[in-house]
Amino acid sequence: MTDDENAAVDAFEGLGLTSYEAKVFIALHRLGAGTARDVADVTDVPRSQVYSVAESLEEHGLLEVQQSNPIRYRPVSVDEARETLRDRFEREQDRAFEYVDTVKDEPGGEETQEDIWTVRGRDRIDDRIVDILSQAEERIVFGTRLPELITDSIERTLAKRAAAGVNVAVVSRVDGVRNRFEDVEGVSVDTPPAHRADEQRSGRIVVCDDDAILLSVLGTERSETAIWSSGSLFASVLIQLIEASDEVPVETDTHGR
Repeated sequence: MTDDENAAVDAFEGLGLTSYEAKVFIALHRLGAGTARDVADVTDVPRSQVYSVAESLEEHGLLEVQQSNPIRYRPVSVDEARETLRDRFEREQDRAFEYVDTVKDEPGGEETQEDIWTVRGRDRIDDRIVDILSQAEERIVFGTRLPELITDSIERTLAKRAAAGVNVAVVSRVDGVRNRFEDVEGVSVDTPPAHRADEQRSGRIVVCDDDAILLSVLGTERSETAIWSSGSLFASVLIQLIEASDEVPVETDTHGR
């Protein structure tokens, strides 16, 4: 098989077909229609296996059988097959996640508490930050040295929490960051301690209330990795240590700029 055909077979396997099912389906589209012998001649699927594979494809709604002698097979159109596989994939997806929903809150054997979580990838970190910010009830400290690390959704969430009465502080010495919040009602803009030098790999810091924290670092090619913790002893202790080192303001002034 060619590289393209191998890739197509792999893709069909990802949609739930077996390797033989994918090969027979592709072969029948190449032939238009054919017998088990015809299919075996253009694939590496043994003729003895073609019959059972074709039966399975028929059950999936991907081919039609002509009761002739010998039996002939004809694939459904590409559009029909696409729709059939899409529906099947969605049904299996629903079935899988419905089951997860039923068991996610059930107690297991040994209960464990994971205090620290790792998340990789800028988009996923953006989502986690928005989630953490959205749950803040008393105060938020958000810091970064890079304006591009403040997405529109993060900016909106900070503004919304400030409007809801949460004390919000943005910490940065970079004008591009500070300028985005200087006119946002309820958000104070603070500068890191003078002795604090910017670390070129530092990404973002988020502190919410006294029990949620996220810290990220930048890697090569704009990659980003973060650790975060919420509602844990680890988060509370780390926040206290950071505040004791004057890295973030202990309290925010919603009137100061």
